[in-house]
Order: sequence, then C-alpha cells, then structure tokens
Amino acid sequence: MHDEPRFPPMIAKTDDVAPVPRRIRGYLAGQLVLDTTAALYVWEWPYYPQYYVPVADLVPEVLVDEQKSLSNRRGSIRVHGLRVGGTYRPAAVKVLTDSPIAALTNTARIDWAGLDSWFEEDEQVFVHPRSPYVRVDALRSSRIVRVELDGVPLAATNSPVLLFETGLPTRYYVPRTDLRLENLIRSATVSECPYKGTTSGYYSAIVDGTVRPDVAWTYDFPTSQVLPIAGLVAFYQEKVSISVDGVVVPIPPPRHQR
Repeated sequence: MHDEPRFPPMIAKTDDVAPVPRRIRGYLAGQLVLDTTAALYVWEWPYYPQYYVPVADLVPEVLVDEQKSLSNRRGSIRVHGLRVGGTYRPAAVKVLTDSPIAALTNTARIDWAGLDSWFEEDEQVFVHPRSPYVRVDALRSSRIVRVELDGVPLAATNSPVLLFETGLPTRYYVPRTDLRLENLIRSATVSECPYKGTTSGYYSAIVDGTVRPDVAWTYDFPTSQVLPIAGLVAFYQEKVSISVDGVVVPIPPPRHQR
C-alpha cells in the first residue's frame, strides 16, 4: 500500500506551452542540425516538457519527407526522417503544419533519440528537456539514515545529503564510508538524468547469497547544481527499506518513480 507522497506535485499541466529562453542545439553524426533561440516547451504530460522548434531553425537538407501525415490534438503533422551522410533516423521529426495553438504551427517535435546530443546553451542535456518548473536541491543533513534489505544492513549514516527534486520523492545520499560494502557489489549499469548528469555506476545487494540488482547508484561528477552528492550513494526506497530518524520512508506511488 502506498502512502500519499510527501513532496510537491508538478505544477505544469498537459498541453501547456511556454517559451524556452535558452539557446537549443542538436547534433547528429557530428553535424549541427538544429540551432534555435525560439524553441517552445510543450508539456505532452505533466512531468516534463518536450522542445518544439521552428522548422526554419533546422538545417533543411537533413529533413527527409516520408510522405506520411498524422494528426493529434495539437494539429496536423507531416512525418520526416533525419539524414546526415550515411546516418538515417526514420520518423524522427513531426512537423506541425497547422495547429489550433497558433504558436505551434510550423514547429517541429524531434524525438530525443533522433539526435545524438542536445545542448542548452553550452551544456549537454540528457534524457529529456529540463523543466523550468523543476527545482533540484542537494542539502547536507545530520539526520540518521539507515538502509537495509530483508534485514541485511546496507548503510547507516548521520551525515547524508538529501536531494529534493520537484515532483519526485526525496533521495538520501550516503557517504561511501558509511556503506556496508560486504553486502554490496558494483554493477555496470549506467543511467542519465537531465538534472544530475550521468551516473558513475550502480550497486547491487547480496542477500542470503542472492544478488538483488541495482538497488543504489552514484554520481562521481554530477552537474554543478547538485555538487554535494558527488561520490555519495543513493538507494531506491522502492527496492530497499530506508528509515530516517527511526521512521521508515514510505514507498512512493508508481507514477512518481523514476
């Protein structure tokens, strides 16, 4: 049973549109294919937006009209692929040829995986655009955090860093010196976050001789906004039991897990 989440909800609503004040660039096969200062945030669901960019700000020769039309609540769509040299990404671009939202007419929605890399100003962004309504704070704390799995201790500390990210459960980052390393092994798993960067690795737990995969993760080189978590390890409260000052942290509802 899930308790009600004790963190602020996302403020944006589905189909909200807002201007992007940042320069957005995208690359495919080493070539710049997108450069704009006139992108729009469009929330296709409340948790984060997508970029919609003026078609005029795409390098025209990379677009391949696939002669396919679609429609959705945002308007009429023409499907395009992206080609740079021998690299082709089919159906990667949805061009809104007409929209009931005037600002979206003649904009393109590019699949995130349609490009090799995306940049906001000169910083690379991973996974999806950063929402302007999301705040991420990493705060040092003296609260007592304990982590265990089926009664097997994994960590205990009185110097955690608590990471607060809008719309998501609090994460508790533990110094590596406070881990029970005899019950943990490193994993080769890597993941990315638009707000924190690329993980340096994951940890799996060993319980009664069984490996429980990827119960924790670490960032050795996080983004500048969350530098206090560098080198610390956070555990999924969805996979282990975490207590803070003796109170067990509730498992967040599935819609808030990420």
